[in-house]
Order: sequence, then structure tokens, then C-alpha cells
Amino acid sequence: MKEKQKIINIAVIAHVDAGKSTLVDALLAQSQVFRDNEQIVDCVMDSDAIERERGITIYSKNCS
Repeated sequence: MKEKQKIINIAVIAHVDAGKSTLVDALLAQSQVFRDNEQIVDCVMDSDAIERERGITIYSKNCS
């Protein structure tokens, strides 16, 4: 039998410039979703060119 996995769903909702992207980056790193040899970039969820240019999150996203 397979081992049961504990899955926790969360939502991060906060006012503008409250550190949501930084929190998500830390949660992803802590949960070890990245391989040891993988380079981790800041603001993983900010994939749009405008978001990266301005340093802000514009579009909502999900990850798993």
C-alpha cells in the first residue's frame, strides 16, 4: 500500500505590498518543492514580464 500523504491547502490574501510573494517563496522553499540542484529565483509566482519589471504581483496564481 502507498503511504498516505498529508495535503494542506492554504490561501494567501493580504493588502498591497504586504509581502505575499515573499511569503509564498518561503513556503515553497520550506516545503522542499525545489530540487537540490535547482536555482531558486525570487518571486517565483511573478511570471509575467510586467510583474518582473515592476516588482509587483498583478495576476492571481495557484501552485501545487
